[in-house]
Amino acid sequence: MRPSGRQPDEMRSVTIERNVSMKAEGSCMVSFGNTRVLVTASVETSLPPWRRGQGLGWVTAEYGMLPRATGTRTRREATSGKQSGRTQEIQRLIGRSLRAVVDMGALGENQITVDCDVLEADGGTRTASITGAYVALADAVAWMNERKLTKGQVLRDSVAAVSCGIYRGTPVLDLDYLEDVEAHTDANFVMTGDGRFVEIQGTAEQNPFSRKELETLMQLAEKGIAELTEKQKAVVSS
Repeated sequence: MRPSGRQPDEMRSVTIERNVSMKAEGSCMVSFGNTRVLVTASVETSLPPWRRGQGLGWVTAEYGMLPRATGTRTRREATSGKQSGRTQEIQRLIGRSLRAVVDMGALGENQITVDCDVLEADGGTRTASITGAYVALADAVAWMNERKLTKGQVLRDSVAAVSCGIYRGTPVLDLDYLEDVEAHTDANFVMTGDGRFVEIQGTAEQNPFSRKELETLMQLAEKGIAELTEKQKAVVSS
């Protein structure tokens, strides 16, 4: 029995609320159960020096956790003067995931920066961030389209992410915190709306996992991503 009482292939309750920021070109609040992330997408008509003059745009991301997103207060990284390795790894993952579905030529010489701020952390903050980041990005692109800042179809597909793991010997979908800290295997899957993989991160703790178990986790991930994709489509089209 999972701590939440869910079935092994059952997601947590997922909600995506758009337009939660008055000033950002795209924004949403995404919740995977008790994990909540505020996502904003900001459009800039300038590029980093290394990207200029190529006729291509850029999409990047930043990620952070509020001090009381966790059970005990976490010190703000700004006070230490540097980001942790975990923060850097996650925001690079978010950026890679979004760029996988963006036509940089159609974006033109513009940059979109997606900020993911974790308000409540209960497992799966990176997967919730990626899933919400696509919605905020889609709204930012729509804002650009209205102002004729793009040069064609910018978004080639959607992208979403979900975690899977082996909890007490059973492969399960969408780990919450209680499962995550006890799981013998923890894996994150990033996939496009048409079912292609962008990234797979898998780690065993104590007990290595088999190819058969990996295939089971992949099947669970495909089910979860399909559900998330439908939610994204419904929100973006509303």
